[in-house]
Amino acid sequence: MKKSNYDKYPEISIEGHTCVAGWEAIAETIASRMAEKPLARAVVVVECYHGVYSQEILAQFAAVLQPVLTLDAHATLKSEKQINELVREFVTDDPVFGYMAPLPLLGFFDPQKQQAAQAEMEQAAPGVILIVGTGASFLTSAPDLLVYADMPRWEIQLRFRRAEVGSLGVPNRQESFAYLYKRAFFVDWRVCDRHKKTLMDQWDYVLDTTVPATPKLITGAALQDALRQTVARPFRVVPFFDPGPWGGQWLKDVCDLDRTEHNFAWGFDCVPEENSLLYRFGEHAVELPALDLVFSHPRELLGEEVFEAFGDEFPIRFDFLDTMEGGNLSLQVHPLTEYMREKFGMPYTQDESYYMLDARDDAFVYLGLKEDVVPERMMQELEAAQTQGQHFEAEDHVEKWPIKKHDHVLIPAGTVHCSGANSVVLEISATPYIFTFKLWDWNRMGLDGKPRPISLEHGKQVIQWDRTTEWTRNNIINQVQPVAAGDGWREERTGLDENSFIETRRHWFTKTVPHDTQGVVNVLNLVEGAEAIVESPTQAFAPFVVHYAETFIVPAVVGAYSIRPYGAGLGQECATLKASVRTPLHFNAKYSILNN
Repeated sequence: MKKSNYDKYPEISIEGHTCVAGWEAIAETIASRMAEKPLARAVVVVECYHGVYSQEILAQFAAVLQPVLTLDAHATLKSEKQINELVREFVTDDPVFGYMAPLPLLGFFDPQKQQAAQAEMEQAAPGVILIVGTGASFLTSAPDLLVYADMPRWEIQLRFRRAEVGSLGVPNRQESFAYLYKRAFFVDWRVCDRHKKTLMDQWDYVLDTTVPATPKLITGAALQDALRQTVARPFRVVPFFDPGPWGGQWLKDVCDLDRTEHNFAWGFDCVPEENSLLYRFGEHAVELPALDLVFSHPRELLGEEVFEAFGDEFPIRFDFLDTMEGGNLSLQVHPLTEYMREKFGMPYTQDESYYMLDARDDAFVYLGLKEDVVPERMMQELEAAQTQGQHFEAEDHVEKWPIKKHDHVLIPAGTVHCSGANSVVLEISATPYIFTFKLWDWNRMGLDGKPRPISLEHGKQVIQWDRTTEWTRNNIINQVQPVAAGDGWREERTGLDENSFIETRRHWFTKTVPHDTQGVVNVLNLVEGAEAIVESPTQAFAPFVVHYAETFIVPAVVGAYSIRPYGAGLGQECATLKASVRTPLHFNAKYSILNN
């Protein structure tokens, strides 16, 4: 199996700024800043993203600042019953899926409680007033100092699993991870993101408490400089990995993961909605959500046309599905665009593709239906499998295809599919990645010992029954077309389904390959070769080294760049797979997000 010097902690070094680490030093920095303000009464606001340990912040800051009044913003929230009623229609009763909530954060707060807190502030003695928590900024229109405590979503998920945090404004941390994640995905994170975006240009300081008991503080100006530098160069987000009931062993070796884990099923190598950015300020590394970059510089990152279509959402994700020495994924299907809009409030769906990063001789995929498929019979057998525990014979209904390394399988929404054992998939898909309707899960349990939710009622509404063997063969398996060639390189189009907005190109190269973003964000993975280097023909950014299996982003504003073998990759034929968004007028009309 191929080894790699895969970087699990890619850092972006930022010069000219400092970072303060440790609670005492951070609180003293805030106290010193306040001492510079000759105010009889000064208000320090620490606004917190969902999942931050706000009580720890409150205690640490209060110990040094010695405020005359300390306010916990969470004490001004509505009651648990009121909040649950507010979000009920968006959380829904479905075990997996909800509806994207358009709620403002202010709607979670009780106006009378807020007025009472503001009255306390007006009556407070001279000195520092400290307000901490999600929604803390609502209690004052003009804080003398605004600190934002941010949090990447992957860390929030880990805190859900450890029962350390619950849903926004509700003490329900003992709920199942599945419920907490669903509620956060459809409600809490949407609500907090809207509020965050109104404050980003006002942050005096940014607080990173991702690693427990290891807080770090930078100025808002340092963050803004870091984001400006990031959007002008290639970069990687911080990947994360997770086990699963079908997981394999490949990621352990290639990405140098914990060998004592039973398996790793997923490698989330480029999912900016949940990944983080790691900034190096001198001797300290600060971890912040990659979404901060998307929110602050969407046009430069995505490109004007992509921004017009998607707003400040990153529409492409790359992840790994490792079944090497593992099992089959669930047999599944993704919803059509119209179904996504109607049922879940999302404007586009999860068209995707499987690029086979590695495969053994017996590797295969289930893709499309048999020519003689009988929909009623297939659904009856799936329902019997779900309700009566009967075995579902997938190969009676779904076509099974042998696959090999570097094959590329397109999976437009509505296509029944499943990657089999003994392969590693680089999954390239649109961002709404939780919308998988499982049809059959091979009679196995999840890691929690319980059956994983099956979504037959949703699935049967979206299966495209005319996508049978010959259609699949002719339209979505290895649709490779030569595009261009030069000295030491050749370019191929490997994926462009007429219903998908993601186009993929593969470049094989032994010498320098010219690229250009053409004003559209590029996402690439080094799918062959040990090492390569990304360079600017005008030295607009510093040379950027990537390793086998690493995904990296080239912002739209970068324009021209090149890639060539480097270091351990010299003397090898290397290959990159590049995904970009196609945005002709018909696409914009079909997928454009309505911000109102």
